[in-house]
Amino acid sequence: MWSFLRRRALIIILVSVILLVALIGFSMRDREEVSLPEELLKDTIGWVQGVFQVPVRFVTDFFDDINQLKTTFEQNEVLKERLSEYKDLLYEVQALEEENEELQALLEKKDADSLRDYNVIQASVNGRSPEPLWMQQLSINKGKQHGVRPNMAVITAEGMVGKVTTAYQFTSDVQLLSGFDRNNRISVLVQGKEDPVFGLIEGYDDKRESLILTIKSTDKEVEKGQLVVSSGMGGVFPKGLVIGEIESVEMDSYGLTKVAYVKSAADLYDINHVMVVDRKMNSPEAPNPEEEES
Repeated sequence: MWSFLRRRALIIILVSVILLVALIGFSMRDREEVSLPEELLKDTIGWVQGVFQVPVRFVTDFFDDINQLKTTFEQNEVLKERLSEYKDLLYEVQALEEENEELQALLEKKDADSLRDYNVIQASVNGRSPEPLWMQQLSINKGKQHGVRPNMAVITAEGMVGKVTTAYQFTSDVQLLSGFDRNNRISVLVQGKEDPVFGLIEGYDDKRESLILTIKSTDKEVEKGQLVVSSGMGGVFPKGLVIGEIESVEMDSYGLTKVAYVKSAADLYDINHVMVVDRKMNSPEAPNPEEEES
């Protein structure tokens, strides 16, 4: 009995193998039409693949987009960092160019004829006083050890900016023209086509942002645009230092004195490098020291 069953199973296996080989051979040959089972099988497989391909493709594209977005963000950050470096470098180059121009102008000013009779000490600004004294005081990096003394004139290439108030061993304090008052007057002259007109710088008008010039000679004509320079008659400040230009002229409330408003030739707000000017021993002394603070 068992022998018959074994033979029957063997026969079934052989027949199945033969049918499988026949089906494989039948399906591999070139045909224009396929059988219904093959068609159903192919369509079923294609439909299942389509069903699973849509979410798989969506997930794959989603992660691809995230990777691209991350890459773009990283590249953007790198570009921003490089752009910031380029901007910083550009600002440094511009600052160096401005400083070079300022130093060159100071060097030319130092060699000018108007300063040949005076000792000139070049200095840089260390800092400025906080508000509200920003426009009145600053500190420079030269002091007594470099020959700086109180009441020496301080100038830039454009003109005078103030005077030394206190000299320490290695630094000094400077009072700007915008901080001058009647106790810190400057004897000046107004240059014109005719004889120069003498006057005194006696203060600073914050509203007009101009120096206040009083002129005793009311018969002298003073017009807008005329140049104002130091007269040197006070015995402290050198003669010929540019102060500024006349902006407007008025009579005082009593009608006895002309009051002119002078726009400073030097930029009193942006000061980086200055020169301290001291007269040499053989410079002439003026006879009237009361006109200018010693």
